[in-house]
This record gives sequence, C-alpha cells and structure tokens, in this order.
Amino acid sequence: MGPNAFGDFQSWILVLLGVGALGLKGFAFVDALRVPQQAFPAAGKWSKTIWLCILGVATLVEIALFPSPLFFVNLLGVVGAAVYLVDVRPAVRQYRGGRRGSNTHDGPYGPW
Repeated sequence: MGPNAFGDFQSWILVLLGVGALGLKGFAFVDALRVPQQAFPAAGKWSKTIWLCILGVATLVEIALFPSPLFFVNLLGVVGAAVYLVDVRPAVRQYRGGRRGSNTHDGPYGPW
C-alpha cells in the first residue's frame, strides 16, 4: 500500500455516499411525481408542490456538489428525502391506486 492508500479509500467512501444520497433523493423525487396531487392534503401532509420543490432542489444540489456528499446542504437534502420516504410516502400510498395491479382482494398482509 502506498502513502495515498488511505486517501484513496476515503475518496471511494465519499463517492459511494454520494451515489447513495443521489439514489435516495432521486427515488423520493420520482415517487413524489407519481402520487396524485389530492393525496397529500387527504393524508394531512404538505402539498405535492412543496415536496417536489424540496426533493427537486435536494437532488439538484446533490448533483451540483457531488464530490462532497457530507456538505451541510446535502445532508439537509438527505434528511428531507428520508422524511418523505419514512413519513409521507406511507401516508399517501393508499391514495396512489393500482399499486398491485388488478387484484382487489388485498388484506393488511397482502393479497388473499
């Protein structure tokens, strides 16, 4: 191992964190695009426009600052995407429609 082995390892870790953060934010943004506008207020959450702005800006900032995923603004974007995925997405899921195809026999643990 050369003298820069640790620096190379850190660089790869930062790249992996950046790719993970970009994937998280991108997935949350695309998911929010697919949810109907009316689902957000019906579930008692902020509007679709607000969530698309939060997630869109977070994704764009991640792309613009890709080599530094631990930058404060990037971390705020990860928190925003995580809040959407953990809190908002499950709340609006019931309003999405067609999530399991044409099966109308869905129980709490899946189709029956």
